[in-house]
Amino acid sequence: MTTPERRLIDHLSRWLGGWPATTELDVIAEPGRVRPGWDGKIHPVLGVGSPQGGILSVPPEHAEAIADQYAKSPDLATFGPMVPSLAGFPERGWFTAVYRWTTRPAPLADAGVWIPAHDPEAPEWLQPFGGEVLIARDPESGGHLAGVGVKRHDDYGRELAVVTAPQARGRGLARRLVAQAARRVLDEGAIPTYMHALDNRASAAVAEAAGFPDIGWKAFGTTEH
Repeated sequence: MTTPERRLIDHLSRWLGGWPATTELDVIAEPGRVRPGWDGKIHPVLGVGSPQGGILSVPPEHAEAIADQYAKSPDLATFGPMVPSLAGFPERGWFTAVYRWTTRPAPLADAGVWIPAHDPEAPEWLQPFGGEVLIARDPESGGHLAGVGVKRHDDYGRELAVVTAPQARGRGLARRLVAQAARRVLDEGAIPTYMHALDNRASAAVAEAAGFPDIGWKAFGTTEH
C-alpha cells in the first residue's frame, strides 16, 4: 500500500495534471478541466500552491495565453482575477482558500453514522455528494445535527465538507465528524483534504481541531457558476 504522502502526490497529479511544481507557479494544460468533476459540473481552472511552488490547471486551448499573462503579471493576487476570462469563463469569479490535508486525524471520538446520500434521512445539502455521507443525529429526537459530505475527486483524493445545524454549534460535533471521516478516507487508501475561505475562522478552528494543520498551502481557481 502506498504511503499517505504518496497518495497526496498521486491525487494532485491526477486532479491538476501534475505535481510537484517546478516553479513558483506552473501553468499546466489539463484536459480534465473541461470534463465534469465530482459534482457533474465543469471546474475550468483549479490550482494548489505550497511554499515550494504551485500548479495552475487550465483548459489546454487556453494554457498558452494564461501562461503568457502570468509571465507579464507574476503576482497571483493581480493575475488571478484575470484568469476566468482568459480561460473562456468571463462570468465566473476567482477564489483563494486555505488548503489542508492530513495523514494523522485527531483521535477524537466518533460522532456520526454513515448512510447513503440518497437516504431519506440525509439532509438535502448532503445528497449531491453521492456515495455515503456522515451524519450526527440528536439522540433524543433523531433529528439531524451535523454532517460531512465527501467530494470524491479521484481514487486518491477525498475532500471533506462539513455543516452543523445552528442549534448544535459549540458542541464539538464538526471536528469529531471531520476526524471520523478522515480516518475512513485513509483506511480506504486515499488522502483526506479540507478547504475553507481565508477569513472563515470557524471552519479553520474545526480543521485544526480535527488534525488538519495549516502549513501554508492555498487553493485557488474559478468560482462555481
